[in-house]
Amino acid sequence: MTAKKTITKHYLLASDFDKTLSFNDSGLILAEMLGISGFEERVDGLSRIHLIQSGGELAYLLLHDPEFRRVRREHLIEVGKRIRLKQNIRLLSQLLRNVDEYSFDFHVISAAPEEVIQSALEGIIPAERIHGTRFRYKDDTGEIESIVRVPAGFGKVAVLEELEAKLQISHGHVVYVGDGSSDIHVMLHVNRRDGLTIAVSETKHIMQIARRTILGEDALNVMVPILEEIPGWDSARIRAFFESQGFLLHEWSKVRTDWITVTRATARPSAALE
Repeated sequence: MTAKKTITKHYLLASDFDKTLSFNDSGLILAEMLGISGFEERVDGLSRIHLIQSGGELAYLLLHDPEFRRVRREHLIEVGKRIRLKQNIRLLSQLLRNVDEYSFDFHVISAAPEEVIQSALEGIIPAERIHGTRFRYKDDTGEIESIVRVPAGFGKVAVLEELEAKLQISHGHVVYVGDGSSDIHVMLHVNRRDGLTIAVSETKHIMQIARRTILGEDALNVMVPILEEIPGWDSARIRAFFESQGFLLHEWSKVRTDWITVTRATARPSAALE
């Protein structure tokens, strides 16, 4: 009789949603679905004045913008059904449950509305593992009455710390995956505590902070830096692992990106003659 593997090392894998597990911004899809123009301009305007945490712009618009005030819960659920997800999210969650003696709890932490994420990931990620922006609705009209919580900026750090305490995860056993400016605070937090941060976009500020950057359209891609950094597997073993699951790693290229801006130097003023 074959002995079962003993799980001795427990990790938390937390991921953003918009443009991390999906290809789309849920706010943009909502605006297009309802025929509301200028969504990106409104978000940019809120970002410029720093009124709210980065990533919380959609929540603010849903609560305060006259055109977005007509959004109801059913609209958010429909948006989730329209979002194009990255491939193999379910398989990623399954494979990471037992990698040798390592086990990863997969959770989603995002400023996107919780109804959107739950609808998009229905049957893939359990609802209790999804931590998005939560609204309170009016009983009579169904409109959004208030915001319960927005996991954006420092809000993501708060959710992450709650999960660490609930799951009894040590600080160094956290992996966070994100793509944009709303992930900066939580990535700095994870880095400071010796966790692993992975960027899945070429956004300059996030690439400069994340310990690893991985680009591609398949959710399984994030397993490569995880398997390298945590169990310490070499490339041959990682390739063999993917092949055992029916996948081949094509065009696996390790590159370093330097962000450089060159400007012409201004002429230095001549020293005054004495």
